[in-house]
Amino acid sequence: MTQNFATSTATRAAAADDRSGRFATLTFERDLAAPLSVLWEVWTAPAARAIWSAPSSAVAVEFLEADTRVGGREVSLCRMEGRPDIRCECGWLALQPEVSSVNYEVISSEGVTQSAALVTADFSGTDERSRLVVTVQLSSLAEDMEAGYRQGFDAELDNLAGVAERTMVLQKVIRAPRSVVWGAWMNAETLPQWWGPEGFSCRTQRIDLRTGGEWVFDMIAPDGTVFPNHHLYHEVRPEERIGYTLLWGENGPKHADAWASFEDQDGATKVTLGMVFTTAAEFQQAKGFGAIELGLQTLGKLERFIISS
Repeated sequence: MTQNFATSTATRAAAADDRSGRFATLTFERDLAAPLSVLWEVWTAPAARAIWSAPSSAVAVEFLEADTRVGGREVSLCRMEGRPDIRCECGWLALQPEVSSVNYEVISSEGVTQSAALVTADFSGTDERSRLVVTVQLSSLAEDMEAGYRQGFDAELDNLAGVAERTMVLQKVIRAPRSVVWGAWMNAETLPQWWGPEGFSCRTQRIDLRTGGEWVFDMIAPDGTVFPNHHLYHEVRPEERIGYTLLWGENGPKHADAWASFEDQDGATKVTLGMVFTTAAEFQQAKGFGAIELGLQTLGKLERFIISS
């Protein structure tokens, strides 16, 4: 019996050593035909992360929580037919814009922790191209997760590259407190007064600026051309960010997934407007007709509206 107990103890100890020894350091690199500023937004903005984070079309990802700031966390569920849900918790430990980020990641399923990892991302690039290097220090717990991590991260970063290359990011620092900027944006009476490029006006049919709400409206160009629009709001975090979908007219085809974020900056407010176009062709077409310049005009109208109010 003593011998059996000793053998059993040794077996358990060996198994424990095996589990504790499942460590791996993985490195992933991507070169992207997208500006560094765009890559950073696509990596950190919850609306963009929700688009590229599913490793395949067979996996549906639901974000339960998303707070991209130091000390904040992101919780998501990965669902695949016929398999238990996989829960991923990501906690942000360091964020240095357009330079680096560090986060922990814990994967679990049916209440059992599968792995824990430290993920470091390093960014470099220019206004035309960018580079991402991701290092994952992985500890497998319930089972060996290295192969799954390699496959999953490769697929996700391929998705990220595709998303970044059809994403447009516009930024402007507005000389007003965040509460004032938010109030001008998320107000059913004031939003239509400034939305759109120079010379454009809005004709609203329905407007409900809350999570689950919508804005159905026409953009009217200076020459009278009418452009039907439909915004569907799926996230509204007061004075922080909004996430919405752009459709071509009421219940029409999807044009883009978009978000706007609002950040305090020494009494002013940094506004970031991001749009992930449905296809690369739509993105190129939008750039071709001057969408960047027209979008910056829209943010300029917002600032003038606030200052004159």
